[in-house]
Amino acid sequence: MATARDNILKKIKQALVTKVPVPFSTHTETADLFQPSQKELEIEFAEHFTNLQGRFSFCSNQQELTEQLSQLFSSRKWERIYCIDEQIKDSLILNGMNINPYNDLAGCDASITGCELLVARTGSIFLSNTTSSGRTTSVYAPVHICIAKTSQLVYSLEQALLQLTNKYGNHLPSMLSLATGPSRTADIEKTLVVGVHGPKEVYCFLIDE
Repeated sequence: MATARDNILKKIKQALVTKVPVPFSTHTETADLFQPSQKELEIEFAEHFTNLQGRFSFCSNQQELTEQLSQLFSSRKWERIYCIDEQIKDSLILNGMNINPYNDLAGCDASITGCELLVARTGSIFLSNTTSSGRTTSVYAPVHICIAKTSQLVYSLEQALLQLTNKYGNHLPSMLSLATGPSRTADIEKTLVVGVHGPKEVYCFLIDE
């Protein structure tokens, strides 16, 4: 005789295999909920990103990026730079920057990564395990430096997801995440604390392309 527990388990299994109609199935065919402002995407992103305590810098070319990074590292006395993205590393070295290999993420001064996209409306960096040098590089370092290009700017999160779907199809990266400024929490007595669950500082260097 079936018990009450057996009946509950049976209902749960049935619910798991029953397809549920997708609500708002035509939502991608409607107009965007948030309409782009009249500002350029670079300005829109920079304003939101800096309002969230991110540090933004615009570079007219790769050479200017190298110069700005060199000045930053010198002024902050950062020598242990973690960067396992060979394309970024080779580009910086090609433009005259000296990056000594440093492979200890936990003990580095800062990490450098790329990104998938920049979302202008929220000032967010869209990361994946493919373009952010794995799952941990942008999270465990005390300072995260993201290098992006103007061609990677989109206005909304919806546009970002559609672009990633078009890029990867059914083979999306196994990790996708949004970084919106330094990590922060107000769990304790509603006091905002920065850098508890991730980097205390986040930089975005945007190269004009």
